[in-house]
Amino acid sequence: MSIFDKIMRPKDGAAWITGASGGIGRAVALKLASAGWTVYATARSEDDLNTLAGEAETLTGKVIPLVGDVTDAERMRACVKEITASHTLALTILNAGIYTPMRATNFKADTAAKMLRVNLEGVTNALDPLLEYLIDRGSGHVAITASVAGYRGLPDAAVYSATKAGLIAMCEALAMDLVDLGVRISVINPGFVETEATSVNAFEMPFLMTPDEAAARIVNGLGKPGFEIVFPRRFAFLMRVIGWLPNRGYIWAIRRMLGWKASA
Repeated sequence: MSIFDKIMRPKDGAAWITGASGGIGRAVALKLASAGWTVYATARSEDDLNTLAGEAETLTGKVIPLVGDVTDAERMRACVKEITASHTLALTILNAGIYTPMRATNFKADTAAKMLRVNLEGVTNALDPLLEYLIDRGSGHVAITASVAGYRGLPDAAVYSATKAGLIAMCEALAMDLVDLGVRISVINPGFVETEATSVNAFEMPFLMTPDEAAARIVNGLGKPGFEIVFPRRFAFLMRVIGWLPNRGYIWAIRRMLGWKASA
């Protein structure tokens, strides 16, 4: 059996999800808890996590708040140590990320650095102790939330697309080793999801989904074999087809599809 066929169940241990205070992460935490998982939920806001845990009290599983900032490498190591002191860590979703619209006319290095720090470095901070633990056990599943915006560049996502492309490549590269080490890795590539972050987009977002719809797709995908969890499939297919175009054709097609014009 391929490592990509290995499915983790609540009986195998606990789940851990970062970026759990809102949006997709919060919805996934509740969906996993409703399926019987003990879910360690990490975010910076203790109040938000306590509220989340309270909402899960009537579910089959439970949510355990675990406050932490993914940009703090030592705190991420402490989180893994705290979880594994009392549970086997079977499933991890590294979901924390931020999005700030950025185009040529408002490109700022400090804003870019913040996205790079959270979206890329935040994942590596958690992966360091996590992979050490999973490889030692020879079992477990880690999924990383990237985006179809990582397939190729999208308007308003000059840096965001770059961070998500980096995460996709990271998952692919790690899979080369993990297939021999008993650890499954998945990349999660959502399309547009209705969150506080995407509410600032100045263009039409095709196939827009709610966080609950996205969470259902993610949890369903985690329970099936495979490497990539991607949705909505029509949008992902469209992005892949357009992505095959030569660069000039791709830029023209995306601008036309989204009605994009630069603003001063």
